[in-house]
Amino acid sequence: MGRLRTSLAAALGAFALVLTLPTSAHAADGEFRYTYNDASGQVRVGLVINPPDGICIDLPEVADELLPAAHTPRNGTDAYAYVFKGSRCQGDVFRLRPGGGASDRLKLRSVIFVR
Repeated sequence: MGRLRTSLAAALGAFALVLTLPTSAHAADGEFRYTYNDASGQVRVGLVINPPDGICIDLPEVADELLPAAHTPRNGTDAYAYVFKGSRCQGDVFRLRPGGGASDRLKLRSVIFVR
């Protein structure tokens, strides 16, 4: 129950941050990379290029919860990336600074960029 509260609090905090920050019509500059396995099990790299600010982006290759989640994100944008374990920006959340990354232990299905 404690982990559920922590996850819920983190997700709500990230969502509140997105709502309270002024949004820009501009996209974040740069690329966000992640690794995933395709239907045949091949390792692939996905990209989100110049993502919009403050909009939840489901990673199309892994949005279906029946598929293995993506991992090893690299935030090459000039915005903070809030990566979520679940689709529709739900579940556990982790913040990646601009230029930051994480190992293959961080699983993700969706992301929001905030400057």
